[in-house]
Amino acid sequence: ELQEVQCPNIGTINCYVQGPRSFSEVVVLTVHDLGCDHTMYVDFVERPSMKQIRDRTVWLHVIIPGQGKDAPDLPSDYQFPTMQQIGEDLIHVLDQLKIKEVVCFGEGAGANILARFAMAHIERVLGVVLLHCTGTTAGFLEAVKDKVIGWKLDHAGMNPTAEAYLVLHRFGIFGKAEDQQELKNAIENYQELLRTKTNPKNLKKFVETFLRRTNIAESSKISKLKCPVLLMTGQKSVFTNTTHTLHQSIVKTCQDKAKVEFIEVAGTANLLEGRPEKVAECLQYFMQGLGLVSSVPMHHVTRPPRLRSLSMEEYDKPLRNRSMSGGSGTGSPLSSSPPNV
Repeated sequence: ELQEVQCPNIGTINCYVQGPRSFSEVVVLTVHDLGCDHTMYVDFVERPSMKQIRDRTVWLHVIIPGQGKDAPDLPSDYQFPTMQQIGEDLIHVLDQLKIKEVVCFGEGAGANILARFAMAHIERVLGVVLLHCTGTTAGFLEAVKDKVIGWKLDHAGMNPTAEAYLVLHRFGIFGKAEDQQELKNAIENYQELLRTKTNPKNLKKFVETFLRRTNIAESSKISKLKCPVLLMTGQKSVFTNTTHTLHQSIVKTCQDKAKVEFIEVAGTANLLEGRPEKVAECLQYFMQGLGLVSSVPMHHVTRPPRLRSLSMEEYDKPLRNRSMSGGSGTGSPLSSSPPNV
């Protein structure tokens, strides 16, 4: 179901609601990466490993203007918003759709936007799960490379150079994958999407705003991220180092370090395509630590979780609303950390 929302800086923005809404709903807010749209998350949520979470949540997927499949050209006078403006404007999506609180879940550029949203409106965020999230500004080589790519996108449409960069950005690979067939298929499908369904002029604007991103890892900014945080990266991702840097910045400024978890998954660059079951498992741990989806049985558990004793009534409440008189423990989001990966 598509919902249209008006925002001060973004303008008209489309949001796709996945799952039935209810009075006791748990809402997960997503923003997609470069060269993608909401279907990257729709496909992930529909995977068998996500069924237990899917049955107990509503997913709200934000579609960045002009980035959907077969999207028409943005108006010539449209001023594409900055990463910060997009992040701050997302509060209007929650308000107009009458959503009180969300768990944020994003990858790449979308993760950066959701981190900004969480820092600006922390009172509306229960927790954030950020995949391959860069907190720094664009590096020199990244910026130079994309100035060339941006020019080509503007003048020649999608081309091998732009395509190669976007594949590197999402999958950590130039050209074709040489390992598992499923990853090969994912890259080929992504390349086909770029060539046939993506509007290159609109994509150029999103790439440029990502390259002009400001640094969110500064202590004065990242200290506003007070909710529980789960950072994940693939070992082969081009953003692994900057994700580590962001994690260190968060740990330095947060008062409760138990609220921050960092997971690096070996042997992959794109977690949603390469290791979706691991992402689903870690997301389940995280949401259970928040007091959400608590009735979901755990799979692939290698050691028993260390959970404090809670009444059934407490389990039905988000973590921030619980009384701590019901038992001992910190109540951290990952008091039982996911197994080593």
